[in-house]
Amino acid sequence: MYTTAFLDLPPLRSAAGTVRLPGSKSISNRVLLLAGLCQGRTRVYDLLDSDDTRVMLEALRQLGCGIEREADALVIHGLGGRLAVHEAQLFLGNAGTAMRPLVATLAVLSGLQGGCFELSGVPRMHERPIGDLVDALRDLGCQIDYLGQAGYPPLRLTGGHPRVDAPIRVRGDVSSQFLTALLMAAPLLCAQAPVRIEVVGELISKPYIEITLQLLARFGVQVQREGWRAFTIAQGATYRSPGEIHVEADASSASYFIALGALAASAQAPVRIEGVGAHSIQGDIRFIDAAQAMGAVVQQGPNWLEVHRGRWPLRAIDLDCNHIPDAAMTLAIMALYADGPSTLRNIASWRVKETDRIAAMATELRKLGAEVIEAADSLTVYPLRQVRAAAIHTYDDHRVAMCFSLAAFHGLIDGLSAPQPLRILEPRCVAKTFPDYFETLFSVARAEVADIPVLTIDGPTASGKGTLAAEVAKALGYHLLDSGALYRAAALAAQEAGLDAQDEAALAALAAQLPLRFEPGRIWLGDRDVSEAVRREDIGALASQISAHAAVRDALRQRQLEFRRLPGLVADGRDMGTVIFPDATLKVFLTASAETRAQRRHKQLISKGISANLDTLLQDLKARDARDQSRRTAPLRPAQDAQLLDNSALSIEASVQQVLVWWAQRRPFK
Repeated sequence: MYTTAFLDLPPLRSAAGTVRLPGSKSISNRVLLLAGLCQGRTRVYDLLDSDDTRVMLEALRQLGCGIEREADALVIHGLGGRLAVHEAQLFLGNAGTAMRPLVATLAVLSGLQGGCFELSGVPRMHERPIGDLVDALRDLGCQIDYLGQAGYPPLRLTGGHPRVDAPIRVRGDVSSQFLTALLMAAPLLCAQAPVRIEVVGELISKPYIEITLQLLARFGVQVQREGWRAFTIAQGATYRSPGEIHVEADASSASYFIALGALAASAQAPVRIEGVGAHSIQGDIRFIDAAQAMGAVVQQGPNWLEVHRGRWPLRAIDLDCNHIPDAAMTLAIMALYADGPSTLRNIASWRVKETDRIAAMATELRKLGAEVIEAADSLTVYPLRQVRAAAIHTYDDHRVAMCFSLAAFHGLIDGLSAPQPLRILEPRCVAKTFPDYFETLFSVARAEVADIPVLTIDGPTASGKGTLAAEVAKALGYHLLDSGALYRAAALAAQEAGLDAQDEAALAALAAQLPLRFEPGRIWLGDRDVSEAVRREDIGALASQISAHAAVRDALRQRQLEFRRLPGLVADGRDMGTVIFPDATLKVFLTASAETRAQRRHKQLISKGISANLDTLLQDLKARDARDQSRRTAPLRPAQDAQLLDNSALSIEASVQQVLVWWAQRRPFK
């Protein structure tokens, strides 16, 4: 997951390949709570690992549920409808799928069995309405107090006397989660009489109620329904564990990759989506219908989809989106690629989600250069005719971040001005439902190599370029190329093979076949971890010698070029900016006095328990500098357009900040 302050996406050009989606948030949190209310154990497979499920799991732990992690499942030891603790303070982040059902179930349980529970969340959760659910529970006889603004969390639940001598009535036109919460709490009230729930007004997001009803049935509770107006749970209904249950992949998350296929995949190389398909119980699977109406070609099986571009440009639509409220946000981005204005209607529920999504989408679409008409419950988006480099504010809303990533494909629009990079601010917000979203996107998206940004950091031995490059790459969320490690690994392999340091042909042949791979913080040569071995002084000296051979450098050149992958690259070495990546967006030449570098190396070796002589290190560094600067092939020198950075008196933090300032000056974002 990207935890950087921002993530820059270069213009994206095509897509192909297979993605495996995470589990559904809506299903995951419902399953967790239902398993917690059952007697006995429920083994849950394919559970979504995200911020929302983590807060639900933590709440269940606080309430006394046993939770065990197995290799391929999570085991919930349920409470059997009995409170194990009678007092708790639960923090539920911004998870509506945790807050609303827990309010209902704990209000009922504390009323029946006694208890005091406080439920709170992040500031945005305290702006999301819950008054209609509270009113319904109060009418039932539950005692609930607002701890802040009336109608909104945080709440205190302090018992009461729940009774079911009259129907429970709840509004259906604000959030379907209110009805879901009552349906999940109702079986706790059925010991002496049936429970009837009546919906007041139009029920929105009906497909989410279908999910709730199907899961209640899986846990032994059948619900009689009268269309969407009334629901009855029979007397004596009780939760029974299914023993094990598999969580279906998230259909809302599928929408981004369905759209991706419609925009950028070919019939010969489609985007394949695994984990959700024709047999999905989620309403958002109907996003497929909207995508097909716009021109996508979709094939589907029981738990897979394959999507590619059909009509281009896409066909504009005018659609009532009440049945796909979350996935409909993706349609707003697809509308940028259409042949006319598209209108998404009946989306008033967007305004009470993680943010006011109608306002957020309108604001950020305009940043891109799009024309947008915002209404109380609709959004009209015109095709993109001009484009600006935009920094997209995500409002701590995962769906804003994910759907706007698709705007990076605007270079596919015919006649549009030169494509621009796109910045996603606070990309970590996708952790709510799809922590690895951007990694998954990059696994199937393609960009022109020249569009993928590169930042190079060159410099002499012991200048600190490796540390600086690693920190800059971390700050930008970019891949890291430690070219010195390539040469050191080649030197280690050459030493172990007994090759002469002057045998250029043999060294080049070895370098070309080097079984080398990099993992975060580790270097592997074949099946051996050589991370420490390649840092030895003798290996460093040998690497300096063999790197002077043109044939060795040619053998390793292509391997270095292959590190230029989405979303970008930070490369450190001695010729990154002059030879390997001469078109780099920013080139930095890092140096420090020989004395400073010798002292740094001395401290580094001593800290590792390696004896070292400062004078000897100084002489070795000077000799290596002279050798690197005078070699015929790629001598060590700054690129003509490099920024010079002497870090003799700078901390690593100050050096990083200086490089990031230069980087910002090279980027088009304001």
